[in-house]
Amino acid sequence: MAGTRSTFALLLANRGFFPASLIGAARAELTRRLEELGHCVLLLDEQATRHGAIETRAEGRLFADFLRQRAGEYQGVIVSLPNFGDENGLVEALRDVQVPILVEAYPDELDRMQPDLRRDAFCGKLAALDALHQNDITVTTLPPHTVHPSSDAFRRHVEHFDRLCRVVAGLRHLRVGAIGARTSAFKTVRIDEVALQRAGITVETVDLSAVFRRALGLSAGDEALEAKIGVLTSYSGWSGVPRERVESIARLGVVLDQLVDELELDALALRCWLEIQETFGVSPCVLLSEMNERGIPAACEVDVGSAITMHALCSASADVAACLDWNNNYGDAEDRCILFHCGPVPQRMMAGRGEVTDHAILAGAVGPGCSYGCNTGRMAAQPFTYGNCMTVDGRVSFYLGQGRFTEDAIPKEFFGCAGVAEIDRLQEALLTIGRQGHRHHVAVTPGHVVEPVVEALTRYLGHEVVKL
Repeated sequence: MAGTRSTFALLLANRGFFPASLIGAARAELTRRLEELGHCVLLLDEQATRHGAIETRAEGRLFADFLRQRAGEYQGVIVSLPNFGDENGLVEALRDVQVPILVEAYPDELDRMQPDLRRDAFCGKLAALDALHQNDITVTTLPPHTVHPSSDAFRRHVEHFDRLCRVVAGLRHLRVGAIGARTSAFKTVRIDEVALQRAGITVETVDLSAVFRRALGLSAGDEALEAKIGVLTSYSGWSGVPRERVESIARLGVVLDQLVDELELDALALRCWLEIQETFGVSPCVLLSEMNERGIPAACEVDVGSAITMHALCSASADVAACLDWNNNYGDAEDRCILFHCGPVPQRMMAGRGEVTDHAILAGAVGPGCSYGCNTGRMAAQPFTYGNCMTVDGRVSFYLGQGRFTEDAIPKEFFGCAGVAEIDRLQEALLTIGRQGHRHHVAVTPGHVVEPVVEALTRYLGHEVVKL
């Protein structure tokens, strides 16, 4: 997931009594610019229509056929108006499109307004948006109204659209693993699987007993087991962790990887206490950390909603994500709090390499030395986007916001991985989260990507979103 870029199908619109000479230059210019920005571009053959653009209904149907034939190869359609553009051809081309659509328009230059050079795409874009709206075709349009492909504004438009497309593509057919039954004490993470299914999200369930049986069935020296031990011991510090505990954690890791492959999971949520500690003498926090580092969103405490939100966030950021607790106030600072979890945070979000330790809280329940696996460290100072989701009356509902992790100190006695989060109007956000019944967990990803995620979830996927 990390580092991916969307592939776009490119449509150039034309209207005959405006200069068609602008079309050919735009075709080459847009293709070059999008490729510079890291995207692959799909184009209808230039000879298939007049000037290689779409104007008439017949040409629109040709483009629609082109999109159907290449379905699955692109994540979004970019419509460009080098001149005014004909909305009739656009409607024919786009009425059955199942991916997001971005409408862009070239700007006029005030010293090039004679009839053979003027574009009038400023007006044409409004006409196109009106016609598409009348036909219930959902599109994305961003300020400023007209931009040249060489501009920084165009780059920002494409970046927003790229993030949006990745979220839509990721959530429309998402498969989430719920590994183990929900811990009875955590009714906060209950979720309606039927509502998720109707939103295109499939939940695959696996009982912990099956995980344990497979993990215990791995023989010492098993190739996959030895490879996993190597990955984990390179990933984090294990000073003082007994070898048998390292092997137990690795056994669980091998099985989780197998389940991801076998069930074709895009994300997972794991029951992480107390059966794992009682059976294997370990905690799986570092396993989830390493999976998150690889771009497989992995939440703890069977919080499927957090796993879904993590997937949406890291799809938008093209980076990693983590599931944390809204955990502590930070003194009297009303716009700061401590976000924390026992160690599922990916290395890229940490201020240095983690150190695997015994679980300071669960050790009181299962005994010292019987819950190794916390990946202890601190969150790196950085901006972040946060959110979570739940199901209400058959619908999926999200909240989203943004903040930053600061360099403020946290006492060294604070175990696990924690960071001080600064969020504008934090107290209002907490009131909203609490009053609406959202869980005590929060999904986070580096960077500020709220806007494309909100648009993806609301305009294209039809979910409810509260922007904090």
